[in-house]
Amino acid sequence: MHNTFKTELIKKHSCLPARVTKITTPHGEIQTPAFMPVATRAFVNMMTPADLVGTGSQIILGGNTYHMLCAPGMELIQDVGGMHRFMSWDKPMLTDSGGFQIFSLSKNGNICKIDEKGGHFKHPISGKVIHLTPETSINAQKIIGADIIMAFDECTPEAGGRDAALAALNRTHRWLNESIEIHEKNPHSAYGFKQALFGIIQGGSFLDLREQSTRFILEAKLDGIAIGGEVIGFDMQKTAEVIDWIQPMLPENKTRYTMGVGLNPQDLIDVVARGIDIFDCVAPTRNARHGTLYCGAVVKKDNWLTFTGNEPQNKILIKKAIFAKDERPLMEDCKCFTCKNFTRAYLHYLFKQQAMLYFNLACIHNIHVMQYVCEEMRKLILGNS
Repeated sequence: MHNTFKTELIKKHSCLPARVTKITTPHGEIQTPAFMPVATRAFVNMMTPADLVGTGSQIILGGNTYHMLCAPGMELIQDVGGMHRFMSWDKPMLTDSGGFQIFSLSKNGNICKIDEKGGHFKHPISGKVIHLTPETSINAQKIIGADIIMAFDECTPEAGGRDAALAALNRTHRWLNESIEIHEKNPHSAYGFKQALFGIIQGGSFLDLREQSTRFILEAKLDGIAIGGEVIGFDMQKTAEVIDWIQPMLPENKTRYTMGVGLNPQDLIDVVARGIDIFDCVAPTRNARHGTLYCGAVVKKDNWLTFTGNEPQNKILIKKAIFAKDERPLMEDCKCFTCKNFTRAYLHYLFKQQAMLYFNLACIHNIHVMQYVCEEMRKLILGNS
């Protein structure tokens, strides 16, 4: 393995910003577009590392900083040699700064408060106050040991209007400078691996604030660019609009990451068409556990792709009685372990029994579909002239 981080443009689509890049990290290479399954608490729900590899996952979001501070704690993670060893995941990993969690927790002022220094929250078990600041966030991410770490930020709320967006923007920019200063003292993990630092573009749903934040991020010494805020991934129409605003400003030699995108397979297709490289979302495994399974195929449309099928919204609600005797796989021609070995009828039965096996097989399928979509996009771009 090379103890370095580098982004190389491999090929661009002939008439869209969509592209294939190669990201080199100390734990291996990634060819984008690439979806990152989310291991918030140091595990992807109902999936083993072998399951993830089997779905074609090249990189995961592993060990959210806030949750790792709560449990198992930084001391244990460092004692075992970092998150890769702790999880038995030997491929690339990205972690986040905890900025989204302090945003969501701060909706209850008794749990978390945000001020100019950072977020201050009570440990959910011990009640001890934990201060999450640029310094503590970056230092925690160095102990986690991910290949890509995030500058500490404040996720922009949509409810607060322009004033809230501007306040979050100013804090994010100030905290970015502090994050860079701390990171540059030693740009490696606690285990000697080079770590890439990404900054996060905020600005909510305001064009001028997004442009202002993009300029600020691009002027900083960073390895990659993330696009954040409550709206990103939550409202895909607005997500696409925000990307369109800033995409012409983005350099080609840095990885582009939309945070929280991946509720549906089509969402990946839509952001990649606009030049995005990587994305993460908890929805594929969450949907699977609740009985919603992706069903469709990637087909070519107008020199690009779409995810379409015969099921409503390209999903199967496996609990429905119509699947009780359905001997077909979840998706025709799907190459995931689940579809190659089990029928809709069996998965319906397992779901009704609330069998642990159902949750594993369902999550394997949904994550595989997201990776299948990425593979088809890479194929089209690389074959496009």
